[in-house]
Amino acid sequence: MNHQLSDLSPEGLRAFVGEQLERSRARTVQLTDAVDTDDLVRQHSKLMSPLVWDYAHIGNQEELWLVRDVGGREPLRQDIDELYDAFQHPRADRPSLPLLGPAETRTYVTEVRDKVLDVLDHVKFDAGRELVDNAFAFGMITQHEQQHDETMLATHQLREGAPVLDAPPPPTGRSLSSAEVFVPGGVFEMGTSIEPWALDNERPAHGVHVKPYVIDTVPVTNGDYLRFVLGGGYEDPRWWSEAGWAHVQKASLVAPRFWSQVDGEWWRVRFAHQELLPLDEPVMHVCFYEAEAYAKWAGKRLPTEEEWEFAARFDPSTGRTRRFPWGDESPGPQHANLGQRHLRPAPAGAYPAGASPLGVEQLIGDVWEWTSSDFRPYPGFRAWPYDEYSLVFFGPDYKVLRGGSFGTDEVVARGTFRNWDYPIRRQIFAGFRCARDPRPEELHA
Repeated sequence: MNHQLSDLSPEGLRAFVGEQLERSRARTVQLTDAVDTDDLVRQHSKLMSPLVWDYAHIGNQEELWLVRDVGGREPLRQDIDELYDAFQHPRADRPSLPLLGPAETRTYVTEVRDKVLDVLDHVKFDAGRELVDNAFAFGMITQHEQQHDETMLATHQLREGAPVLDAPPPPTGRSLSSAEVFVPGGVFEMGTSIEPWALDNERPAHGVHVKPYVIDTVPVTNGDYLRFVLGGGYEDPRWWSEAGWAHVQKASLVAPRFWSQVDGEWWRVRFAHQELLPLDEPVMHVCFYEAEAYAKWAGKRLPTEEEWEFAARFDPSTGRTRRFPWGDESPGPQHANLGQRHLRPAPAGAYPAGASPLGVEQLIGDVWEWTSSDFRPYPGFRAWPYDEYSLVFFGPDYKVLRGGSFGTDEVVARGTFRNWDYPIRRQIFAGFRCARDPRPEELHA
């Protein structure tokens, strides 16, 4: 998907939207058909909704925006709007609601999709309406479904029982010529005003000056992080912020989530598989505080959101801001580990074709990367098409994550896409890379 969307004919745009809707639904069906009825209705963690809630919520949002708003059609199930309003009911309370059962949910989302495809057949993309310009509402709903699919994938990671998901392994890694990359800094265009399906918090494009810095070539690996664990990192308040140390003690953290030590060996649980900890994969299921503490222990810091995006998008040889580290081409399997293709992060060095011009790798896919930045609006931000997507979350309570994970779909994983979460969250597929200020000799090399 690229910003040449506007170059497509109405028929071409219709076909493209249809493909994206079909792709996202196939993934939703895979994630929900993989488990039995009991697993669909059970709450596997207080942090997550039952899978059946996510499934019906996907259909309800599609009905609200595409059937009723874009299509101007009669509601199918207005009676369930309140049940599937994410702001009405916290996740912990959703199992006690009178939710649609699995069979009723499948019938409902199928009926909604039938109506949506009819709307798609008849909608005029040149009607002068912002919501349908470049098929934005369809893109928003496709992304919404893919984002919930990643949330459902995280629920799968939390469920107990036999493994139900399978995928081939990612490409093998390779040794890197350097563990760090010097970034000369400069002015670049952060965010976007032209990416047609970009969401409101990614807009508008604005110039940002970034000072020179040094950033890790790849995300911090399990092997790197294990040294922090074995070195007593979780027992030494020197490495932790005041809030981080308080959380470590309150939550009794001793290692990343899903890690365990058995007879002197470290293991992890990955989608119900018990496996020896792969030392060359990016560390995952760490919260912001853990990432921050490791960085301090390593004599570094977390990158700011601006530094992350500069490393991912700026080409110093041309002075141009790219869509992705490798250029403007949409992600292919040679560039990045996305779309649940492999069900795990790829080893360090697995995607040389996805490197930035400066040689920073695996910025897109594998693991979401914590930054040091609070989630704030860009200058000139406009909440659109609804306040509840971004506006209500801005402030110091949430930290920004960038780049996407192995569970993020390519329709979401833009170089400008911004994710955010509480700094204590560990169930998401999140890791990090470190940055630091350059030494004097690096500045004058």
